[in-house]
Amino acid sequence: MSVLQTSNHPLSLILASSSRYRSEMLSRLGLFFITESPDIDERRKVGETPKATARRLALQKALKVLLHQPDSVVIGADQVLDLDGQALGKPGSHEAAAKQLAQLSGRAVTFYSALAVVCASSRQLSVVECHALFKPLTPSQIDRYLNIERPYDVAGSARAEGLGISLLDKLTSDDPTAIIGLPLIQLTAMLSRAGHNPLNHHVLSQP
Repeated sequence: MSVLQTSNHPLSLILASSSRYRSEMLSRLGLFFITESPDIDERRKVGETPKATARRLALQKALKVLLHQPDSVVIGADQVLDLDGQALGKPGSHEAAAKQLAQLSGRAVTFYSALAVVCASSRQLSVVECHALFKPLTPSQIDRYLNIERPYDVAGSARAEGLGISLLDKLTSDDPTAIIGLPLIQLTAMLSRAGHNPLNHHVLSQP
């Protein structure tokens, strides 16, 4: 599929992420953008709250890309799950994911989805919360889910846009897209302030 830009942007738009989920989400806005993976240390700092970790990493990702793309608007994003003050990120393996879901079974948690939109002249930073209640899960249910969806690259080991939604009893947020890691309602407002209003700068897709 080719993309035809219908109007010129004063600054190019870059998504500082290697996540295919975030790229797919941003594509919904119909904006022309490129992706670039920032190379940063994503480990949590001692004494840092899950919300603070998400904010810091989102901004750090965006600023890392902006360093060598100074004539761009850069989007950074990060998501951290908060379980009673304990931060849960991407599990990375089946064993770690099974351990996470066993911890989350029957528990109420908060997903913090942080956004940073930066350019040479401004910085915007925001965090959108999603409150979730996990169903009580048996070890066999956890193992079956993980073997089907293999959600090893998402915070909390539950892909809510897929079968992972069946693990939840309740999910509430001001932005229903936040659970996937890129809150589009908040992002469109931030991009508009940065000169990338999707209603003004839309692209057409051609086969």
